[in-house]
Amino acid sequence: MKSFTDSGRFLRPILTLFIAGVLLSGCSTFGKKQKIKLAYVERPAEALYTGGLEKMDTKRWDEAVLFFDEVERQHPFSRWARRSMLMSSFARYQSGDYEEAIAGAQRFIGLHPGSESTPYAYYLIAICHYEQIFDVGRDQGTTVLAEQSLQQVVRRYPDSDYARDARLKLELTHDHLAGKEMDVGRYYLRAGQELAAIGRFNNVVKKYDTTSQVEEAMHRLVEAYVSLGLIGEAKQVGSVLGYNYPSGDWYYDSYNLLSKYGVNLDEELKVKRERGYWRRLKERLF
Repeated sequence: MKSFTDSGRFLRPILTLFIAGVLLSGCSTFGKKQKIKLAYVERPAEALYTGGLEKMDTKRWDEAVLFFDEVERQHPFSRWARRSMLMSSFARYQSGDYEEAIAGAQRFIGLHPGSESTPYAYYLIAICHYEQIFDVGRDQGTTVLAEQSLQQVVRRYPDSDYARDARLKLELTHDHLAGKEMDVGRYYLRAGQELAAIGRFNNVVKKYDTTSQVEEAMHRLVEAYVSLGLIGEAKQVGSVLGYNYPSGDWYYDSYNLLSKYGVNLDEELKVKRERGYWRRLKERLF
């Protein structure tokens, strides 16, 4: 984001802008956000653009949007209009107006698909979704959108700085999605709906195998299979759990649970050291 507010890249020595055109109105006694308007005065595109940057420097995001939008309105075919379109979206993002920020970035992509700034537009869309990720106890629709948008950045611009940051954010996004699957799976398990629970826990192991949720998901699968009387399946999952997390608390719990049914997971691990066995077993189970 820094590159889009770097005056060294976009600015040259320009006229000082007289800001008297900014009028504040619509202040509500009910605490609603103040509405601001920019009085129409014909000005050079570069001056309007600089006015927007000056507002951003003092974190007056809503006023910055007015200046950038005014560039488009007064000088729609100028090079400053193209820059202002994306800067307006960035200012909206900073103010928390994510829907408008996304809409503006999407419009920029539609109008300027080959621009050098297009990668940033994709990244901005992803970040807007990412900033709206809720806790795992709530609907994860926004999290799914964040995942899709981040993956698009990685796919389109794999060697960019945006992609590197997107990969890091994907890890947290996946952890949120895995956490939701675990939340639902635990609910099904407590309700005695073991088959539904198994589906959720399997999703975690298959789709989110790099997250912190995988270890518990395997143990919960052991619990679900034991509840169904499928001790053989529980033993196999417990063995994979022990192979990957031999010192973990979840393996300890699975070990104790299965020992009540005559299964010694430590012995299972000792006799199954054949090369590639655990990979094949995991592929077969999940």
